[in-house]
Amino acid sequence: MNNSVTNTARLLGAGLRALLVLTVVCGVLYPLAVTGVAQALFHSKANGSEITSEGKVVGSSLIGQQGYGLDYFQPRPANGLGENSVNTQYKLILSGATNRSGDNAELITWVKEAKAKVVKDNSTGDYKVRPSQVPADAVTSSGSGLDPDISPAYADLQVHRVAERNGLPVARVRKLVDQHTEGRTLGFMGEPRVNVLELNTALKDLAKG
Repeated sequence: MNNSVTNTARLLGAGLRALLVLTVVCGVLYPLAVTGVAQALFHSKANGSEITSEGKVVGSSLIGQQGYGLDYFQPRPANGLGENSVNTQYKLILSGATNRSGDNAELITWVKEAKAKVVKDNSTGDYKVRPSQVPADAVTSSGSGLDPDISPAYADLQVHRVAERNGLPVARVRKLVDQHTEGRTLGFMGEPRVNVLELNTALKDLAKG
């Protein structure tokens, strides 16, 4: 009887010590070590790839934003879930595609309306945009509906409007786009792209200067 109680107490004590050690190692030391390494080697990414302007965080380079006025470069349309238009606010809770097929009548109407708006908004002065010049990403959302990037073609289409509204030379704004154009990842994955938030942050600084 006493031996049984002693063995039980010994096993219980060993189990509690193991629990304590594993809690400290796996629940405290390991997370702290991983966090420390991430902060030291990947500080920006570990903190959400934040973009700052005038000392304030204005967003993440990983998530698109809507609500820009026409003085700025426009992002891709959001997903349009539950809305009557593809040009909705980017809402994380609504991440996802429209789930409509390419021949869906409602989607076709949305795209036509979006294309007409792109043509109208970006035709300024002697610079006229033709419907055939509007790239697909200007009138369709991404799979997540939160894509932070646009194609160089869509960015270039907006250069004249942005330059005129900000009183800047077209060549200077186009150079800004070129400076913020990223190539394919590792040289072969994906497509060239322009991060809209980073571009608009740089544009804001340029317009102020």
